[in-house]
Amino acid sequence: MSFELVLATTNFHKIREFRSLFKKLSIDLLSLSDFPNYAPPEETGSSFEENALLKALTAAKALNQWVLAEDSGLVVPAINNAPGIYSARYAGENATDLENRKKLLSAMSHLTKEDERYAFYECCIVIASPDGVQKVAKGTCEGTILSEEKGSAGFGYDSLFLKHDYRKSFAEIDETIKNRISHRRKAFDKILPFIEQLQMPT
Repeated sequence: MSFELVLATTNFHKIREFRSLFKKLSIDLLSLSDFPNYAPPEETGSSFEENALLKALTAAKALNQWVLAEDSGLVVPAINNAPGIYSARYAGENATDLENRKKLLSAMSHLTKEDERYAFYECCIVIASPDGVQKVAKGTCEGTILSEEKGSAGFGYDSLFLKHDYRKSFAEIDETIKNRISHRRKAFDKILPFIEQLQMPT
C-alpha cells in the first residue's frame, strides 16, 4: 500500500509541477481538489514560511492526513521586496496573472539598469502530519525582470523572469528544464530525504 500525501493546493500548475517531481516515488499524491468540502485558511502570515506552515498544519489536522504545503512568490528588492507574499494577488484579490505582470512592469518602469531589476523566486515547503510540523525546506531561484513579456508557457511571472545563466525567460524554457532549476525544485530536493523515509514500509 502506497503512502498518501495531500498537496495543500488546488492550483493546477503547482499540482502538475509537484506530480512531475514525485513521479519516481511510491507516493499516492492527492490535492485539495480531492477534498471539496475543505476550506483552506486565509493566508495571514507575513512570510512564505508562515503561510506554508499555516496551510500545512490546518489541512493536516482537518483532513487527518499527511500534508505538503508550499508558499512561494517573486521578490524584487528594488521595489520593497514586492510582490513577495502577495505575488498571486499583487494587482488585487482576484487578479489574473496578466494583471499582476502588468502591475509589476509598471512598478519597475523607472528601473533601467540590470542590477536594479534583480529578482528571485522563493519557495518554502512544509510537511506536516496530524501531530504537527515534521519538516521545513526553502529554495530560491535568482534572475532579472525583463521589460516586456517573452514566451507563452509557464504561469505567474514566468514570462518576465530571466533566470541567471539562461538567455530565455521561464516561459520560454522547456518545462522539464524549468522543473530541474526552479525554486520549488530546490526546496523539494532539500526535503526529499525526509519524503523518501515516509514511503518506506515500517
